[in-house]
Amino acid sequence: MFSPALIAKIWLKYYPVFLQGLWGTLWISAVTVVAGTVIGVIVSLLRLVHSKLIDLVCSFYIELIRGTPILLQLYFFWLWLPKATGLDLSNLTCILVALVVSAGAYIAEVIRAGIEAVDRGQTEAARSLGLTETQTLFHVVLPQAVKNVLPALGNEFITNIKQSSLASQFFIAELTTAYRTVQTATFMPIPPLIVSGMIYLIVNFSLSKLLGVWERRLKASD
Repeated sequence: MFSPALIAKIWLKYYPVFLQGLWGTLWISAVTVVAGTVIGVIVSLLRLVHSKLIDLVCSFYIELIRGTPILLQLYFFWLWLPKATGLDLSNLTCILVALVVSAGAYIAEVIRAGIEAVDRGQTEAARSLGLTETQTLFHVVLPQAVKNVLPALGNEFITNIKQSSLASQFFIAELTTAYRTVQTATFMPIPPLIVSGMIYLIVNFSLSKLLGVWERRLKASD
C-alpha cells in the first residue's frame, strides 16, 4: 500500500508542495525563536530587578505557559487576539503571536539558568573592581550566560520546528499542511505522511548534528 516506489512517486510529483511547506515551517520556527529570545531576555532581566510584584508577574507568565498545552494556547490567541485588538488579524498573525509568547516563557527559563550558571565569583570580582551592578550584568555576566545558553536555544529551534506542525490546525502554510494538501489530492493518507515525516526527521537530525558540533567548539574554546 505504501511501497518505496509509491513514496518516491509522491515525492517526485509533489515535492514543490512539500518544499514550500518546509520553508513555511523553517521561517515560522526562526521568527518564533528570535522574537521569543527577545521576550525571554526581557523577562529574565526583569526578574533581576528585585521587585516582588515584577517577579510575581513574570513567574505567573512562565508558569501559565509551561502549565498549559501549546495547542490550547494557539486556540486561545486565535480566538482572543482579534477581539482584544479589534483588528482583522490573519490566522498566521495570531498563531505566530501565540508561538512567540509560548517560546518566550521557555527561553526566559533557559536564560535564567544560564545567568545562574555563571560563577558568583565573577560578579564579586567585577564589583570589587568598581563596576556597578548594571555594568557587571552587561559586561561580565550576560556574555558568559549567552555562551551557556546557545546550545539550549538551538534545541529550542528544533522544538519549535516540531511544534509548528500544530499550525496546520489553522491552515497555516507549513509542512504538515503540505501533507494534508497532498493527501487530499492523492486520496492516500500514508505515503505523503511518510514523506513529511522523513523531511522532519532529516531536518531535525541535521540540526541536531550541527548543534553538537557547535557545542563541542564552544566547550573547546573555554
